[in-house]
Amino acid sequence: MQSLSLRCEPVHVDGHEPAGDWIQLLINESPIVILSRKGCFMCHVMRRLLASIGAHPSVIELDEAEAAVTAPPLPVLFVGGNLVGGLERLVGLHLSGALEPRLVQAGAIRSF
Repeated sequence: MQSLSLRCEPVHVDGHEPAGDWIQLLINESPIVILSRKGCFMCHVMRRLLASIGAHPSVIELDEAEAAVTAPPLPVLFVGGNLVGGLERLVGLHLSGALEPRLVQAGAIRSF
């Protein structure tokens, strides 16, 4: 069995633009983005599931104050700039076979 190597690099805002604007820009321009809390096990499961099919999301870790005001609750996944939802929704898409076509359309993985 092959071991998956996952890395999460914190995103830092340089202070020239509001954090919310910067996050929205990243969501719009990246194929897959996960908003999460630091150390969130559900985010880890999301990343492992996505990596198992060849997709590697950008992960934005919010501090507790920022995370407390997000809706929907964290972690939350965006594919192609569109809100997918949390872990339950991701697993549902995967089990129904709808996840991979959506990732292909967003440019996150190649078609098989």
